[in-house]
Amino acid sequence: MSPDADSQKSALHKGLDGSDAGGQHEQQQGGPLPSGPSPPAAASRQQEPSTVAVPTGPVVRLVNVSKTLGKQRVLDHVTLDFTRGQITVVVGPSGTGKTVLLKHIIGLLRPDHGEVWFDGQQINQLSEAQLVNVRMKIGYLFQMGALFDSMTVEQNICFPLTEHTTLNPRQCGLRCRRMLEMVGLAGIEAKMPAKLSGGQRKRVALARAIILEPQVVLYDEPTTGLDPIRGDIINELIINLSKRLGITSLVVTHDMVSANKIADRLVMLYDGKIIADGDPETFSRTPHEYVQRFIRGQAGQDELERVGGV
Repeated sequence: MSPDADSQKSALHKGLDGSDAGGQHEQQQGGPLPSGPSPPAAASRQQEPSTVAVPTGPVVRLVNVSKTLGKQRVLDHVTLDFTRGQITVVVGPSGTGKTVLLKHIIGLLRPDHGEVWFDGQQINQLSEAQLVNVRMKIGYLFQMGALFDSMTVEQNICFPLTEHTTLNPRQCGLRCRRMLEMVGLAGIEAKMPAKLSGGQRKRVALARAIILEPQVVLYDEPTTGLDPIRGDIINELIINLSKRLGITSLVVTHDMVSANKIADRLVMLYDGKIIADGDPETFSRTPHEYVQRFIRGQAGQDELERVGGV
């Protein structure tokens, strides 16, 4: 499930590819973020104990969250904590609420029951205006990329900067080029999305998702529609960005090859409930029958009978 073109643009206006405190600092100062401290500043920090409080606890929490869409209970009393700096992968069959889970985290959907917390603040009862600051700390990679066809690569990537900062075109261009280098696509700023391969479009969309250096990036089926090699490039980028930028990554997918490669933690959502949760090794030993069939890619007898497979 992915937003249509209108809702995708609306989401970007609302700040889903938003910035953390560092991005806000750049907006106020009107210049690019420094790549690192100067030697005197670094030396000073080594000599003086830091007085900056380091955030602790989970960056995202869902507490007893339930959501019904139409007649289907999509989320059924789901409780999850997402650890800072960790790559958590939520797997499960199509239509089981994985994308709905992400939409609760960014406030596009609100639970019928339960609580959603971000960075120590309960957000499910905030107004749209109050949610702006939360969304400015979250990047979102849409399932199909959601690039604007009428914009160049640079215009697509700089869209969040244009909407949410006061950076001038030169500063935006510098930031765009830096992001393109990070995703291995230097020099394609002037290209149109129609001239890009599927894998390139996904990487451009990822560059847009991190352009304002968010605390958290949500990935909705990041390898969907890609061949195994292009999919593996996306996997490597998720891992590298998590390490280099300290990003907390929440990935929803049904691609077990991708999940096993990138996950610090694997969670399975099935029939609206969490039925498995642990590191990849622990997850692989989960005795639940459906989990084991999902890992093997094996249809159940009842499913085969419904399609005339036996």
